[in-house]
Amino acid sequence: MSPYFAEFLGTAMLVLLGNGVVANVLLSDTKGHGGGWIVITFGWGMAVFVAVFCVGDISGAHINPAVSIGLAAAGVFSWAQVPGFVAAQMAGGFFGGILVYLYYKDHYAQTGDAGLKLATFGTGPQIRNAGSNLFSEIAGTFVLVFAVLSMAIPQVVFEEETAGLSSGQLGLGAIGALPVGLLVLAIGLSLGGTTGYAINPARDLGPRIAHAILPIPGKGDSDWGYAWIPVVGPIFGGVLAGLLYLAVASPGIAD
Repeated sequence: MSPYFAEFLGTAMLVLLGNGVVANVLLSDTKGHGGGWIVITFGWGMAVFVAVFCVGDISGAHINPAVSIGLAAAGVFSWAQVPGFVAAQMAGGFFGGILVYLYYKDHYAQTGDAGLKLATFGTGPQIRNAGSNLFSEIAGTFVLVFAVLSMAIPQVVFEEETAGLSSGQLGLGAIGALPVGLLVLAIGLSLGGTTGYAINPARDLGPRIAHAILPIPGKGDSDWGYAWIPVVGPIFGGVLAGLLYLAVASPGIAD
């Protein structure tokens, strides 16, 4: 399996399970209806765990453009691979959104609230304030990328100097599926209450595009006025984390 297809598959699985738990909690007449925020955050943590476990050994399991760009900014991932990884992740997010719709199609028809339907595809703020919402996404993604760098780099064995890093093996999978799942759970529990913690452009934009084109009854609009925040915020947060790690890393790691 190529690393690009692994990123597509891993991101699709992430969205299927992550947005799937949101659909299970929010849509009408599901077994999990009304399960609440703890169920959603735990489900997202487990979605990351499964996706990383499946593709971590192949691509490093970035499954997030902010991670790929952040690692490249830190000097531990090749910029030449970033466009292919991001394209695969976006396509995976889009495909995952379609799968969630197909799986819960009957429940979308039973749900009257257009806002709840959109929430199963993309994130949205509890209080709409562009500056605060952008800060939330920057901060949450900074924690994700900086923690991955801080936990992963010391575990990397430089048998061929940095060849293993430039080949794309460094990513969420470098710290293990369970630790990164717990990391995302912690971010959701502590920092997710403002915007729904997209912290991943592919997890938000890909499914939001799916929402826009799918024949979902009574779906309303896709809130494109907000859609730039869960794209720009995570990318900025990932770059900030990568640059800070590069600045504080030992010369041997930074080089």
